[in-house]
Amino acid sequence: MPNTSKAKKKVSKTKAKPNSKPKPKAISKPKTKLVSNKPKEINKGPIKISKTYVPKDTEKYMCEKHKIFFRIKLQEWKKELIRANNEALYNGSMDDNSISADIVDQASSYTDKNVEMKAINRQIKLISEIDKALARIREDTYGYCLDTAEPIGLKRLMARPVAKYTIAAQEKHEKDEKVHADD
Repeated sequence: MPNTSKAKKKVSKTKAKPNSKPKPKAISKPKTKLVSNKPKEINKGPIKISKTYVPKDTEKYMCEKHKIFFRIKLQEWKKELIRANNEALYNGSMDDNSISADIVDQASSYTDKNVEMKAINRQIKLISEIDKALARIREDTYGYCLDTAEPIGLKRLMARPVAKYTIAAQEKHEKDEKVHADD
């Protein structure tokens, strides 16, 4: 009789092993669900907008379409400024060979070059501001005031895509700059 009890124990042990195997299968099922969710996220990414798209106030503020629109607008503006600067520098260097003996002509040429270089410097600073705005788009902070974190507004961004502040915050900064400049 003791032999039958041993057999029963062996049977129960073998039954316990198959019961433990389904547990890992239950764990692996959520993993497959996670893998199946990833393609859905990838499908969300490539949002395309038409060339005639204009952000609307009825859309969620700074949604993906808005970010794509302003990123494209800023990149095109930057390319245009770089092209204009390169042309101005190339054409300006061509005038160096035409040095006049007349002092008045030399003074006029010097003044023209000075004005042109100031314009180029302003455009270089603007390119830097465009790069900062593009970085804010990547960081998801574009379109929000750096001081108050309030939305800047679509109309303001359409007029000045590199805007960093709301109108009220910008006025405060300009007032502070004027006070410090007067000192």
